[in-house]
Amino acid sequence: METESPGFGQNTKTNQRSGGLRRLSLAMIATDRTAEGFTGLSDGAGGPGAVLAAFKAAAPYLGLPPRVVHAVDWLFRFTQRQDWEPGARPVVWPSATVQQADLDLGVSQTKALNRLLVELGLVVMRDSPNGKRYGRRDRSGRIIEAYGFDLSPLGVRLEEFRAVAEKGRAEREAVRQLRRRVTIARKAIEQIAETAVEVGLEPGGFVREAEEARRLCWRLGKEERSTVLVFGVTRLEDRHGELRQRLESLIAERRGSAQKDVETDPKGPENRPHQYRYKSNADPEQDTVSGIEKSSPAPVMSVAPTGSPGLRDGSSGPQTGRGGQKPALQDDGTVLRITPDELVRLAPRLRPYLGRSSPAWPDVVEAADWLRHDLGVSKPLWGEACLAMGREQAAIALAIVSARPAGHFRSTPGGYFHGMVARARAGELNLGKTIWGMRSKRDTHGWDQPQ
Repeated sequence: METESPGFGQNTKTNQRSGGLRRLSLAMIATDRTAEGFTGLSDGAGGPGAVLAAFKAAAPYLGLPPRVVHAVDWLFRFTQRQDWEPGARPVVWPSATVQQADLDLGVSQTKALNRLLVELGLVVMRDSPNGKRYGRRDRSGRIIEAYGFDLSPLGVRLEEFRAVAEKGRAEREAVRQLRRRVTIARKAIEQIAETAVEVGLEPGGFVREAEEARRLCWRLGKEERSTVLVFGVTRLEDRHGELRQRLESLIAERRGSAQKDVETDPKGPENRPHQYRYKSNADPEQDTVSGIEKSSPAPVMSVAPTGSPGLRDGSSGPQTGRGGQKPALQDDGTVLRITPDELVRLAPRLRPYLGRSSPAWPDVVEAADWLRHDLGVSKPLWGEACLAMGREQAAIALAIVSARPAGHFRSTPGGYFHGMVARARAGELNLGKTIWGMRSKRDTHGWDQPQ
């Protein structure tokens, strides 16, 4: 066996006793005491493979370098299951030459590695009288005599390794969840800032808050400790709540001070809705939007002006039969008429964003533009919906999505709305049947898939 000491110090002469025996260091004494507690693995422990697996699982959380893990893994190649049974001792005796060749290390590197294994409390060096590593087994494979690396400390620390690995996995999962919350809070703050810029409500202040959230998120992205991440997440989420409340207050103030006649075309003339004065009326055919069985890229829902009910063929002009009398309306379910008030009753999530109790269709469209933020519908997707369906029909489609229960969506409400827009482009969207279903089931939680 090698006479160089794996203890502390570089001067081998001071670490040797007469006769070539290894001089004990404090680390060797502590590791040797650990090894004395080895009484064999229990029947349910799983053998040396379980010990090695537990050690390798705990190594990242113990801060052990890869070369140490590789060295221990290599030593386990020379042990056998019976070496870990009660009354036995798991000692392996690969020569220094084999160790250097297999691990691709020099003489000094091998000595330093062996010292590190002892100091970390992983192995004990069992020295032979002549300083060489060797061992003998009987016919049954049990060790009779052995000098080399005693792996007993690893067996004693089996439960410690398992506990460390489990705690490490829990910490890693906590960090993963906290980082996810950091991202969600940052995006929510950025969405609020985008909304503030869009509507012109203190945009500079909200933009600065979004920039600060991005900087904090970047710093937290490098953090591995859950305790620090919890602090950062709490700060971001609290700030998000404050900013949302501020934005809602500013919106309420603006609506409260706004004049009765407001700009109903803030987003350009391309999708300008029909403009009219809304007046509550008992006439169910007044102020209605009709859903046609098959939609097309052009808007398929028409808003009939006051006093001119929408007709089955989509026209809104007056038509007469014999004697100047209007023909009786035959609503066979393929054409639907729905008032803004009824839509709000069917989709109550619109109500907080409406500026008055008796809304007209421009009010519903504006409220839907605010509601889309809660549903995760982006501004570009909302614009695509207005182009594909028309503004009023897009508002009705969004209201339908808001009325769905949370478990209805396979992905997200925004993804569901995206599918509706795609079907509208293909001429396959039929909101009429869906509205009839909502009317018939408004007192239950069951909903039909839009046709």
